[in-house]
Amino acid sequence: PNGYHGTRCTPTVDGDRVYTVSREGDFFCLSTKDGKVLWSKDFKKDFNGKVPMWGYSGSPLIEKNLVLVEVGGLGTSVVAMTKDKGTLVWKNGNDPVGYSSLVAYDYNNQRSLALFPKDAVVGRLMAGGKELWRFSWKTSYGVNAATPIVKDDKVFISSGYNYGCALLQFSQSPPKVVWQNKNMRNHVNSCVLWQNHLYGFDEGELKCLSWDTGEVKWGSKSYGKGSLTLADGKLIIWSANGKLAVAEASPDAFKEISSAQILGGKDTWAAPVLANGKIYCRSLESLVCLDVKGQ
Repeated sequence: PNGYHGTRCTPTVDGDRVYTVSREGDFFCLSTKDGKVLWSKDFKKDFNGKVPMWGYSGSPLIEKNLVLVEVGGLGTSVVAMTKDKGTLVWKNGNDPVGYSSLVAYDYNNQRSLALFPKDAVVGRLMAGGKELWRFSWKTSYGVNAATPIVKDDKVFISSGYNYGCALLQFSQSPPKVVWQNKNMRNHVNSCVLWQNHLYGFDEGELKCLSWDTGEVKWGSKSYGKGSLTLADGKLIIWSANGKLAVAEASPDAFKEISSAQILGGKDTWAAPVLANGKIYCRSLESLVCLDVKGQ
């Protein structure tokens, strides 16, 4: 695949195990204790998966006793395996893989999952993977990278390269467009949803959008491209140029609380992680841990 060396996906931790996939489709279940390989799969050999241009990027999804992955082969768009031994439970779909992660959701008393492959956003049943709904979304270069956000009977999707975003209502099939515009063009990183508002990077501008209407509430060009996460009603913002900031998650106005330049370099696209009072940020070369307990 093209682009930077190294893996694309964020590993998924479940109890004493870690599940991860390389950009070439080598899937591993590892012990958190010592990193020992407990079981593994090869997406290309085992499932006829086709590696996307920039490599596999989606994180494995844990659902009860299953681990689900997007493979992108004929009949193996999505594969569900037992998380303990990797035994195949079901496989379904023919979509070429995109770069986002699977999302579990509940609707109409049915456990389901949303995926954002190369040319569409799709809903499937968690049991067996039967397709529930589909909405065509063909972007430049097939880069659907931001993970869909599901709330009630609606799903938000966004793509870069000037393509834009949409809120879709999937309680009917095909899904109905609630609104669609170019106010949020997520190139790589997903938005976060908080109190009926979306916060995310519209290419090089941090923006707040109304979930209901898609209207822009505010925008800030202080960070260029970047990623973000949400905690305690605050945005943790990680700029692609190595600047970390904390801001209010409010639709009224953009208000930065604090910021610091903690790394140099560029294209630090990995999202910041908050865990146990510490914020972890990384670039292609470095990892930084900041103690923010009591801050």
